[in-house]
Amino acid sequence: MKKFILGKKIEMSQMFLDDGKVAPVTLIEAGPITVKMIRTKERDGYAAVQVSFGKHTREFKPKDITVNSGDTIDVSLFQEGEKVNISGITKGHGFQGVVKRHGFHGASKTHGTKHAHRQPGSISGGGRAGGRVSKGLRMAGHMGQDRVTIKNLKIVKIIPEKNLLAVKGAVPGPRGTLLEVRG
Repeated sequence: MKKFILGKKIEMSQMFLDDGKVAPVTLIEAGPITVKMIRTKERDGYAAVQVSFGKHTREFKPKDITVNSGDTIDVSLFQEGEKVNISGITKGHGFQGVVKRHGFHGASKTHGTKHAHRQPGSISGGGRAGGRVSKGLRMAGHMGQDRVTIKNLKIVKIIPEKNLLAVKGAVPGPRGTLLEVRG
């Protein structure tokens, strides 16, 4: 069975590794989660495990289901040194322009530029682009609050009595965001 758990991002910190180097780590309060329901192909049309963590409920689709309804899953499922994939919602930045959202350089500060320092420039391309705006053109708009998965993050330390996972590197979202950890 693939390993999975739900958790809450606590904070970023740093830890000394075995070789003496300092590593940036994210502390995650992982579980314990309760198995609410086992979905089956016969009854539901697909196989999945429905789990809850606090007020949150999520479904995971492992290859083989070895848990029963009512079981609890905690951090003891994982080992130190193991690689995990962590999914979450990124920080929201609201409506942003092209300079912040896409990294455009903006116009020249001098040489006759007036009031257009952070504008995107031409958006159509004239007759060359058919006199229309091409699909997928990068423009100003809503930035952030996207679902992102960070892969192959190493578990540096597990503190089972506090249900904490210390993962090397950064994970998406602000403090307190819900994270899905898959092993």
